[in-house]
Amino acid sequence: MVLLVAYVAWVYPFEIAFLKSAPAPSKRLYVADTVVDLFFAVDIVLTFFLAYFDSRTQLLVRDPRKIATRYLLRPWFIMDVASTIPFDSLGYLFTGKPQLGISYSLLGLLRFWRLRRVKQFFTRLEKDIRFSYFWVRCARLLAVTLFLVHSAGCLYYLLADLYPHQGKTWVGSLIPNFRETSVWVRYIAAMYWSITTMTTVGYGDLHAVNTMEMIFIIFYMLFNLGLTAYIIGNMTNLVVEGTRRTMEFRNSIEAASNFVGRNRLPPRLKEQILAYMCLKFKAESLNQHQLMEQLPKSICKSICQRLFLPTAERVYLFKGVSREILLHLVAKMKAEYIPPREDVIMQNEAPDDLYIIVSGEVEIIDCDLDKELVVGSLQCGEMFGEVGALCCRPQSFTFRARTITQLLRLKTSALIEAMHSRQEDYVAIIKNFLQHHRKIRDLKIGDFLFEGGEEEVDRNMDFNMLSVASTGNAAFLEELLKARFDPDIGDSKGRTPLVC
Repeated sequence: MVLLVAYVAWVYPFEIAFLKSAPAPSKRLYVADTVVDLFFAVDIVLTFFLAYFDSRTQLLVRDPRKIATRYLLRPWFIMDVASTIPFDSLGYLFTGKPQLGISYSLLGLLRFWRLRRVKQFFTRLEKDIRFSYFWVRCARLLAVTLFLVHSAGCLYYLLADLYPHQGKTWVGSLIPNFRETSVWVRYIAAMYWSITTMTTVGYGDLHAVNTMEMIFIIFYMLFNLGLTAYIIGNMTNLVVEGTRRTMEFRNSIEAASNFVGRNRLPPRLKEQILAYMCLKFKAESLNQHQLMEQLPKSICKSICQRLFLPTAERVYLFKGVSREILLHLVAKMKAEYIPPREDVIMQNEAPDDLYIIVSGEVEIIDCDLDKELVVGSLQCGEMFGEVGALCCRPQSFTFRARTITQLLRLKTSALIEAMHSRQEDYVAIIKNFLQHHRKIRDLKIGDFLFEGGEEEVDRNMDFNMLSVASTGNAAFLEELLKARFDPDIGDSKGRTPLVC
């Protein structure tokens, strides 16, 4: 239908201006016009069976009676029918003359009502993410410009053709006896005038001669002011929108550099700031926080389960944990992208979060005064920060991204809350934590739990031992005793692990 409308938009002005005065109208063009009208008549019939969305209920209406009533009561139906009636054929049928007056041609202008189909087509393409908005918008502006240039040129030539004095016209002053020249020569001359006038070039070789032409040019140039402003405004908006993110990035980098210089920050800290700004710009399309915040809670949970659950199931800490707890934890996780050389966790900071590595590599660094010693590295599928979270003590090491790393961040409070909700999962997580490093003695858990000696054992872990003892798991309780947890610690009721 869009191609047929494009055909009508080009052929009909050309036919009125250049072919109506021809001695023998083209039979091929007449057949093509009839076929096009037939297609639009079929489209009218099909519209009576086309379901629509109710504007109030937003439900799809499929009742044929309601569809037909709605279409008949809309002005679209009258205009569709009027634009499909072949006035030329009817005029020839009633008068017997192949060449009719200008009144029939003006009635044929109703065919331009079909242009709304093209407008609707481009509007749908602009909303379709499969196509580039920039190129669809450019195509739309080009189509509007070409149609107006073509129509104005044809109408301007029609004024000269209808003028009684052939030599006192814009084309007659340049080409005497212009009606005897080739149709395409006259058409090119009309397009040349239309384009030079629309672009305000105005070479002066083709100009208005009589009053009618002057009046037409006045209105045409006034209309071109609005058309030019519309085109320039749209193109400017497209170009600015295409470079907006780049300009924002450059401005943020410049502001960060000025901040670093003004506060005399060290070079390494400057590199971290700039690396973070660059990664934020590159990974902006991957950032899902802004999107997730706009969605309902149920959809967010489903998305998190789809994205994060397979990764969480592979983590050692959650082996044997019930699916209910896993789903609860996954819903609390947030995805983050970390640039190289960025500190994720700093030594001795509070255990607020723990992280799961989705991709990339993280170094484990022991910071002693001004010296940094890399004691290990973590790969995809491993986690860090859980020691500080489960032992309720400051972090023992600094964890720094070695490459661009994607992490899943989980709040320590969310993990503790989930552990306390189910005793079996609580025990499973603690057991996984202790067994992760090849038995308790090989783990050397004292390096994590103690700094100055056994008397500084974190009492929270001793209370964890009391919770394990209440489950009756003697084997696991024995392992905790081997880890030097205090068996005499008691709660407010005087209970100790040994008593339990």
